[in-house]
Amino acid sequence: MPYFPMFVDLKGKNALIVGGGAVALRKMQKLLPFGASITVVAPEILPQIAEIASVSVRRRAFCAADLRPRPALVIAATDRRSLNRKIAMLCRNRHIPVNVVDDPAACTFLFPALCQRGSFTAGFCTGGASPVAAAYYKERLQALLPERLEDLLSWLEGERQALKAEDLSQSERARLLRALLEAALAKDAPLTPEETRRCLGGETVGSVALVGAGCGKADLITVRGLRLLRQCQAVVYDELIDPALLDAAPESALRIAMGKRSGAHSAPQAEINRKLIELARSGLRVVRLKGGDPYLFGRGGEEMQALREAGIPCTEVPGIPSAIGIPAEAGIPVTHRGVSRAVHIVTAHSSGTDDGLPAELAALPGTLVILMGLQKLPQIVRRLTGAGKSGDTPAAVISGGNSPSPAVVRAPLSRIAQAAAAVCAPAVIVVGEAAALALSAGEAPQQGDASADLHSETAPYPVGMQRSW
Repeated sequence: MPYFPMFVDLKGKNALIVGGGAVALRKMQKLLPFGASITVVAPEILPQIAEIASVSVRRRAFCAADLRPRPALVIAATDRRSLNRKIAMLCRNRHIPVNVVDDPAACTFLFPALCQRGSFTAGFCTGGASPVAAAYYKERLQALLPERLEDLLSWLEGERQALKAEDLSQSERARLLRALLEAALAKDAPLTPEETRRCLGGETVGSVALVGAGCGKADLITVRGLRLLRQCQAVVYDELIDPALLDAAPESALRIAMGKRSGAHSAPQAEINRKLIELARSGLRVVRLKGGDPYLFGRGGEEMQALREAGIPCTEVPGIPSAIGIPAEAGIPVTHRGVSRAVHIVTAHSSGTDDGLPAELAALPGTLVILMGLQKLPQIVRRLTGAGKSGDTPAAVISGGNSPSPAVVRAPLSRIAQAAAAVCAPAVIVVGEAAALALSAGEAPQQGDASADLHSETAPYPVGMQRSW
């Protein structure tokens, strides 16, 4: 038979735990966030329990007098079944709620699998049939909850008090609070006073979330980004995302491709900004799904500025940037103890030079990661070597993630442009000692002609240079 769920105020209430082992510790840890005044009785008590200042410890055997004054609840967590059942019987006779570890039949209440964020608490219980199932669904719920749920609830509490002061029916007040909740969840943050006013005035408030999809397979997206994607009503996506991510959006959601790729027709940034604003003003929850991280050369800052100037509720969800994720996919850590203690990320489209690359970069220590530079690779090599960078410096060109033509090419800087001549954009250029590392879990790279086989590695490096094969 199922158990009826109840939420009990335990703040300052006495709770008795009989037993001082690991199970008692786990039960105690579940109670502590709710403000209970806990007493532990047992001949032997774990140091982790005794070290908690707010817990009262009695190092002796249990006796019936421990039930006076009457505690709000009792937990029998000894390793003796007969003693646990005796405690349960005494509690039942005194009408004291009792939980007996691993003995549902002796319990008058069960511990649910708890999901707690601030003042939000959810409990999952299967009546003792399957604690594993209860824990499973608790984890599923945790993945769906907003990161800033506690902030949202605090804000909603204030709005609820303000609406209670208005002359509104209960149903109207509930409708307005529901509208505020949905708008805040779509924004993933409390509404501003202006957004709140518009929402309460009946104006449909849409929102936009700039979500970084990462730089590879669909499972590289963050939990937060995936949650927003599953709840959206429109998704505006870049070309290089994993198409599997679009399946995560609701079937009814609009799917609008507005990608950017070197050498291919793409929507102007102003047009993308207008589309996002248009969709949000029509009342839709919009996810702008961008490859990598929106704020790393993804023009996400421009989109955020346009949305804020238009008064659109908006948020940004970071993603794994290509400058770090793509080299990592090839086994190249952009920083590595004893090899590279710094990383510098630049775009080959910087202003002020013909090739887009300031000469000062040649003198910087550590790893240099260059994005959007494949077409200018020969000029980049000349710029770096001409500014003093050794031609023997390890370099790599990687086209990974969701690239239509994956490739990993390594060579000394002086030969990297020739070795990578057949690589297709988009690609990441890595220059520095770390480019010689190959720490991926796959097979060790083989030596060979990189221009003939884009998945092979060029060789050899100069004697004394760190090599990974």
